[in-house]
Amino acid sequence: MSSEVAARRDAKKLVRSPSGLRMVPEHRAFGSPFGLEEPQWVPDKECPRCMQCDAKFDFLTRKHHCRRCGKCFCDKCCRQKVPLRRMCFVDPVRQCAQCALVSHREAEFYDKQLKVLLNGATFLVTFGNSESSEAMVCRLSSNQRYLLLDGDSRHEIEISHIATVQLLTEGFPPGDKDIHTYTSLLGSQPASEGSNARATGMSLQYAAPGAEGMTRLKLTAWEDANASRRQSAAWLAAMHKAAKLLYESRDQ
Repeated sequence: MSSEVAARRDAKKLVRSPSGLRMVPEHRAFGSPFGLEEPQWVPDKECPRCMQCDAKFDFLTRKHHCRRCGKCFCDKCCRQKVPLRRMCFVDPVRQCAQCALVSHREAEFYDKQLKVLLNGATFLVTFGNSESSEAMVCRLSSNQRYLLLDGDSRHEIEISHIATVQLLTEGFPPGDKDIHTYTSLLGSQPASEGSNARATGMSLQYAAPGAEGMTRLKLTAWEDANASRRQSAAWLAAMHKAAKLLYESRDQ
C-alpha cells in the first residue's frame, strides 16, 4: 500500500452537525465499519410530550433530542452527556438514559478492546483447506477497516466483508473433556459463556475480492510462551466484541 493511499484512508475532517462537532473521515468510503450514522431527529411538532415519562412540554419543561436515537425527552429523562465515539463526536453529547447505558458499555471497547486489536497478537494462520500454517501477527488497521496479517507473507481482510466468526474454545466442564466451539454470527452470545472454557483460536469466513463464495481463515493461538498465550486470548476476546459491534452497525 502506498503512503499516499494510506494517508487518504486516515485523513479526517471536523464537521458541525445539529448534534455537535464530529471528527469524521474525509472520505466517507474510509469510515470505520463500527461507526453509526446520526439518527433523524423526531420533528418537534410530532412530540408534544416526553417520549419517556409523558411530561408535557411547555415554557418551563423544554424538550431535548437524544443524539443517539433522535427521540424527544424532557431534561430529567435526557440529561446525561456521554461520549458517543461510534458517531465520532468530539465531546460527550446528550443522551436518554437507555442510550447512555449502551454508550457506556461501548466505551469499554474503545478504551480497552480496541487498543488490544490495534496492538495485535501472534497466531498460527491457516487459509482455506490448506494443511500448512504460518506464524503471523494479526492486528486491526489504524482506521479500523482492515484485519492485517503479517508474516513471511502479508494479507489484509476488509472487516466489513467478514460474514461469520467462530470462536474455538477448549475447556473441561464437569463430565466433558471435549473441545467446544460456538459460532458467533456477528452478534450472538457465546454458548459456553460462564463455563471454564478457554479461547484457543478463531475461524472467520469472509468475501475475498475476485473469489467465488466465502473464504475461510483459521487463527490458532500462539503457544510459544505464557505472555503470548495471554496476549492471544485477549485479542480473541476483543475480536469477539468487535464482531458484535459490527453486527449492530449492520442492523441499524
